[in-house]
Amino acid sequence: MTTQAITQARSQTQATSLQPHAIALLRIALGVMTLAHGLMKVFVFTIPGTVGYFESIGFPGFLAYLTILAEVGGGLALILGIYTRWISLALVPVLLGAAWVHLGNGWVFSNEGGGWEFPVFWAIALLVQAGLGSGSLTLSRRFA
Repeated sequence: MTTQAITQARSQTQATSLQPHAIALLRIALGVMTLAHGLMKVFVFTIPGTVGYFESIGFPGFLAYLTILAEVGGGLALILGIYTRWISLALVPVLLGAAWVHLGNGWVFSNEGGGWEFPVFWAIALLVQAGLGSGSLTLSRRFA
């Protein structure tokens, strides 16, 4: 084996050994973002305020409760690495719903009322996570 081949093999081994940790970093970051977003609905906007907002944009009020449950529960599950693929896929419609709400505000999320760029990117990141799985640092490999 040549020196170049040994160097390439060593680089590939190092990259492969970091991959589960990179996947876990994405999973945990998505989990923290999702949990924080759900808790913001509870503690900042309040549950009645969130229900009122959902109703003001034409959604039934009960969807606010389901969204809070999805975000808080899904965020915790992602952080712990529990059923990562399924949880990631289940959260995609929540983010696409948010994108739909912001669609009329333009692309950039810094626009008044928020644009659709951030929720669409978040939905894509969840799809990527679903494809990658849990990575390292899970509560239990059995439920990953």
